[in-house]
Amino acid sequence: MWRLYQRKPNALAPQILAPKTKPISRRHHCSSIATKQNQESVREITNILKCNNWSFLLESSDAPKKLNPDVIRAVLHENKVGDSKRLLNFFFWYEHKIGTVQDLGILSILVVNLCNSHCYGPSSDLIERMIRICSYPHVVWGSIVSCYKSCNGSSSNQKVFDILIDKYRKMGLLDEAAGVLLGVKDVEFVPSSLLFNTLSRDLLKASRLELFWKVFEAMSKANIAFDVYAYTNMINAHCKVGNVKEAKKVLVEMRDKGCNPNAVTYNVVIGGLCRAGLLDEAIETKKSMVEKGLVPDSYTYATLINGFCAKKWLKEAKMVLVEMNDLGLKPDIIIYNALIDGFMRQGDLEAAFSIRDEMVGNGVGENLLIYHTLLNGVCKVGRMDKAEEVMNEMIKMGLQPESRTYTLLIEGYCRERDLISAFKVLEEMERVNLAPTLMTYSVIINGLCRCGNLQQASEVLGEMVAKGLKPNAVVYTTLMTAHAREGRLEESRKIFDEMKEQGIMPDVFCYNCLIIGLCRAQKMEEARSYLVKMLERGLKANAHTYGAFIHGYSKVGEMQFADRYFDEMLGYGLMPNDVIYTTLIDGHCIKGNITEAFSVFRCMLARRILSDVQTYSLLIQCLSKNEKLQEAIEVFSELCTIGLVPDVSIYNSLISGFCKQGDLEKACKLHEEMCAKGITTNIVTCNILINGLLKAGETERAKVLFDGISQKGLTPNAVTYATMIDGCCKSGNVTAAFRLLDEMPLTGISPDSFVYNALLNGCCKERELEKALDLFQQMLQKGFASTLSFNTLIDGLCKSAKLQEAKRLFEVMMEKQVMPNHITYTTLIDCHCKEGMMQEAKKLFFEMRERNLNPNTVTYTTLLHGYNMIGDRKEVFELFRDMLAKGINPDKITYYVMLDAYCKEGNLVEVFVLRDEMLEKGIQMSGSAYEAIIQALSKKEDYSNALSLLDEMGMSGHRLGLPTCSVIARGFQTAGDMDKAVKVLESMMSFGWVSESANLSDLVDGNLTDADFVDAARNQNNVNSEDAVNLLKPLMQGLAC
Repeated sequence: MWRLYQRKPNALAPQILAPKTKPISRRHHCSSIATKQNQESVREITNILKCNNWSFLLESSDAPKKLNPDVIRAVLHENKVGDSKRLLNFFFWYEHKIGTVQDLGILSILVVNLCNSHCYGPSSDLIERMIRICSYPHVVWGSIVSCYKSCNGSSSNQKVFDILIDKYRKMGLLDEAAGVLLGVKDVEFVPSSLLFNTLSRDLLKASRLELFWKVFEAMSKANIAFDVYAYTNMINAHCKVGNVKEAKKVLVEMRDKGCNPNAVTYNVVIGGLCRAGLLDEAIETKKSMVEKGLVPDSYTYATLINGFCAKKWLKEAKMVLVEMNDLGLKPDIIIYNALIDGFMRQGDLEAAFSIRDEMVGNGVGENLLIYHTLLNGVCKVGRMDKAEEVMNEMIKMGLQPESRTYTLLIEGYCRERDLISAFKVLEEMERVNLAPTLMTYSVIINGLCRCGNLQQASEVLGEMVAKGLKPNAVVYTTLMTAHAREGRLEESRKIFDEMKEQGIMPDVFCYNCLIIGLCRAQKMEEARSYLVKMLERGLKANAHTYGAFIHGYSKVGEMQFADRYFDEMLGYGLMPNDVIYTTLIDGHCIKGNITEAFSVFRCMLARRILSDVQTYSLLIQCLSKNEKLQEAIEVFSELCTIGLVPDVSIYNSLISGFCKQGDLEKACKLHEEMCAKGITTNIVTCNILINGLLKAGETERAKVLFDGISQKGLTPNAVTYATMIDGCCKSGNVTAAFRLLDEMPLTGISPDSFVYNALLNGCCKERELEKALDLFQQMLQKGFASTLSFNTLIDGLCKSAKLQEAKRLFEVMMEKQVMPNHITYTTLIDCHCKEGMMQEAKKLFFEMRERNLNPNTVTYTTLLHGYNMIGDRKEVFELFRDMLAKGINPDKITYYVMLDAYCKEGNLVEVFVLRDEMLEKGIQMSGSAYEAIIQALSKKEDYSNALSLLDEMGMSGHRLGLPTCSVIARGFQTAGDMDKAVKVLESMMSFGWVSESANLSDLVDGNLTDADFVDAARNQNNVNSEDAVNLLKPLMQGLAC
């Protein structure tokens, strides 16, 4: 019970907490007896250890019963100048008896003693044990230092400290090794140059440069002479950070101090120069190496070949290979692989395979590395047929494909947007029991995102997690970027949150993805909130972060914030690129802040971001694009005045600006001036002029210019064909557009998605639906069928009253995992409304919301009009309230529909509320809206207000229908107010609605005819509804485009 109370004292037992003096005296007495016994045991064991048969004698005596750590420590200390190996064996004998010793004091005595006897191997082993026992380097160091001093430090061997530090290094504990070395204070110790050099080398390998330089500084302070290895390490440190200038200085210093560089030193310098792209200097250094009598080895040549390949100097790389062979050095598979990879990166498949054949001919066998390089190369240039050949050849050679092999093939197919083949390879991979890796799934998700199949990409992510693979930041960022690009920022945010829940901390790239998406969507406050979170986590904003804010604020016209972020970016030493400068100049031009635009331009000019001509070109481009052509011409004049020669891009910007303004005369005049100055027209110039002519409706002139391109020594490019095809389609000449499509492959140009979409739009506009459907089938096969493509064809089918076909196409869209957007749904809703199928329209509306696609003004207006047409006013009013509650502002068409609905319902209070709201917003009332209100007032027999509106309507330039005028006049007559009845006729005459010969009697009796009604407005039933229909038509057409 005594021990229990000792461990758990309480207030009721004070006598236990404070024992009296007597027991203490007893304990002291016992301790004294124990110390005497230990001393006797130490003497006995020490005497036994002097005998050669010590182990037998110990076993025969009662000494084993007297052993304890104090006795062993004392025995080792007493015998430290004796036979160290015998002491070590005694220690192991003791451990055999009682178990592994964890006492640092005992181990330290042994370590110091062994080092003093030059038994470094056993000493090193015991030091490793000490390090594993205690994770605090200062404790291990302190224990050894204490024993070192007690063993007469001046005669003890300092090698023990070298071994301790080196053991930390060998165990990969570089911080601890450097920490001990740099923290030596309580003992005289000069580390060996070998220790310094090996530790420095390992710190470099681990890229611990800050620690490396601290160690080097310590080496200098210790006056340790630098040898060739130390200098080589220093050169390597400079090269690692790309500071080759300093590396070369060290090389010179090394020679000046009489330390001759060896081949390794030169190889390090050559490697640094190659990585810095200074290949000419690398060659010169190799020559210098030879002049010094050193022979370049395989590593030298491999470094040069890698350097040349990285810079795409493949001819020079091949020459180095030839030189290497001439010297009798046999290139290994790494060198051949670098060359093959170099040629593959350049797209020269023939040369790459030729190197492979040469390699095999020289007796260097192929392995997976070579085949992976070949596969990667052919996949990158889209030669998937060749990729399959390489794969089959590899299997015939007896090499088993790995997960990476299949992943390369999958990536190739994804790059070609051939997802069907990509998934077939995935199935084959799983069939041969190779589990898809994180990289495999990452490639597939990236491919699906590039094709817009975001739903399937999310499903693949789920499958990946289900199989126990943890997605990394790259996978999440890919998904986030894809959703953000599609404007699905809510989905992007969900992925961001999920990523954090999985314990993966977002990096700068993740934050930038959201920030860029939000800035692009002009949600600047939300973007700023993520920037704050990012900075709170200690992450630093980079040029992309600032570029996003500058772009976002420039687009919303808040240039004061754009300028602030630009200044902050400069303040942090980040260099804006030409894109950021362009955005800022462009933003100021849009706002009309020409002075600020010029200020940014002068800043860019001073910083030499681009050449002077290019900088002027950029400003002229921004001014021209924003229709500030007078200012652009002034800048152009300044450029010429200071002696700079305008290039073709400057003229192109000016020509483009005048074309956009529709001033083809000035555009053509500039083109003539440009040619007269000897500035050669390029294909961009032709494309600009063709586009300008087509937009001006001058199709024939555009065709003449297109046909004359070859005579100028130019070749039409993809943009030329796309412009011509788009122009032909918009002018209704679909046949000519298809002829150009057929011509494109003959000139080596593959039609892109823009061309196919332009043709599809043209076919739909001309109601050539069979052609449109054939074309769309091709688009599906080529992977060009995007959301835009589906929208165009759905709209075409709806306009041709083919609702069932449109619905089927919508189903195909979902099957193909192409995400519908608000345009898709709005188009289908409109079509259903026109057919009076309001239940289906409403279902689509709710489905749209479920997909987080927010209905806009057009969507709501379409539904409002549909319900109004079938007379379901209750649904109209509820929907309108919902629209306002969602913060969606009505446009003029919405107002016309709602005015009509309230008029038919006889709710004149709401009518005039809406009318006042319209006037406040500057929305003009249409003639049909006036007529609907006047008719509603007449039904309520409120003829005075009807007459006031009639006058207002006439003053606005609108005309009221004759029957409505007749109703008002008759109403006044019935009420006995003949003056007002006459006023109706007088107003009609003053506005020129009826002839001077018309009389009141005919107006009241309804005997006036259309002949009396001068240029009369049509009499309409449901006039406002028809007005809304007519207004909706162009709006829906614009939406589809």
